Amino acid sequence: MTLQSVPDLQHRTVLLDEAVDALVIEGDRADGVYLDGTFGRGGHSRKILERLSARGRLIAFDKDPLAIATAQTIADPRFAIVHDSFATLDQALAAHGVTRVDGVLMDLGISSPQVDDAARGFSFRFDGPLDMRMDTTRGVSAAEWLATADEQTIAKVIRDYGEERFAVQIAKTIVARRAVEPISTTRQLATLVAQAVKTREKGKDPATRTFQAIRIFINKELEELEIGLEKAFQQMAQYGRLVVISFHSLEDRIVKQFMASKAHVPQPDRRLPIRAVDLPQPLGKLHSRVKPSDAEVAANPRARSAVMRSLERTVAEDAP
Repeated sequence: MTLQSVPDLQHRTVLLDEAVDALVIEGDRADGVYLDGTFGRGGHSRKILERLSARGRLIAFDKDPLAIATAQTIADPRFAIVHDSFATLDQALAAHGVTRVDGVLMDLGISSPQVDDAARGFSFRFDGPLDMRMDTTRGVSAAEWLATADEQTIAKVIRDYGEERFAVQIAKTIVARRAVEPISTTRQLATLVAQAVKTREKGKDPATRTFQAIRIFINKELEELEIGLEKAFQQMAQYGRLVVISFHSLEDRIVKQFMASKAHVPQPDRRLPIRAVDLPQPLGKLHSRVKPSDAEVAANPRARSAVMRSLERTVAEDAP
């Protein structure tokens, strides 16, 4: 099955209203410039466009060619799509003549259409080519990486990005099997992991952590998140909002620590003769963490692990 022949599988946007409510503030903010860091199938983007005035603008990003194809069906002069990671947002903004943005939304992870499409290789529930690339037009596939990486590197990736305690055993099993035959399908990999994992978590397939780890590594998800967060905040206008939806602890930890670093600054010794007005001021203000409602989780079980965090920029420019 080619990518062009894959149907646009159903996708339910997580925390749709909550994210857009946190991002687009009423009033003159409707005239602003906004970024959707992960277009996906366009749920958040379409909702943002509904909130914007005729003078507002929305620039969306995605690495997935199918997401780009969906975005290109939006005939709205206020909207533009960029086929790249949100980690390149500074370059994209410069190309569009934008110097400041009023809000940035990042909906992290993978979408239901990507997971449910066997041809993409993200899921062990379907047998398909072991690809796992968000952008199928560039980069190294999971199968290609597993064919050449050494045992120590494979173990480190699975341990660090999957928090898998059987990472060493899994890596040994993979290296031993590839000496016999190429590991080129999701079913092959899932079977090997099941052989290596001796204790299974209740209700979770033994391959879950390994597939997550390899996907994150292949797509440089955590590195791009760290870069994208910093660039987004640098481009933020005063009172602009950064809203991020995470789906696992590694992402959420990065987001939480980044936002805390902007909302809290080290204070000098209280014994020093410094006026209150001269004390270092935080650059941002944290807003309440949001989780999906029970009703949303019941309707869409994949929303269960979602966490939304938001940060408002309170100071226009970084302190010198």
